[in-house]
Amino acid sequence: MNVRKLEEYWFNGYKDALLTAEKLFAAKRYHHCLFFGHLALEKLLKAVVVKRTKEHASVTHDLVKLIKDCGLEADLGVLTDLAEISKFNISARYDSYKQAFYKKATKEFADKWLAVIKKMALWLEEELTKK
Repeated sequence: MNVRKLEEYWFNGYKDALLTAEKLFAAKRYHHCLFFGHLALEKLLKAVVVKRTKEHASVTHDLVKLIKDCGLEADLGVLTDLAEISKFNISARYDSYKQAFYKKATKEFADKWLAVIKKMALWLEEELTKK
């Protein structure tokens, strides 16, 4: 396994997913914006897992598990936010959750959570630049 290439793979996927989230927000597709915001953090966390552990990241969409796999210190607020963002994956993907999530994913809700996602992304990007 080439750790650097795997880390780059996840990082590039993160950048693409974040750009997609931003474009979906601009297009007023808020529920999809949040799904891709979750995907962006998932991919970025997997890049950090690979960098810090020199192992493949878990096959999971659970952001709380991934932050723990990284070995990063995360306070209760961060863990709570990651747990909420993890719900965006399921809520946007499965029909039984979609209608409720569509109603919840207003412009204000998406704006708030996209800002949280971007703030976490900056922190995680800093982790990638550390030696």
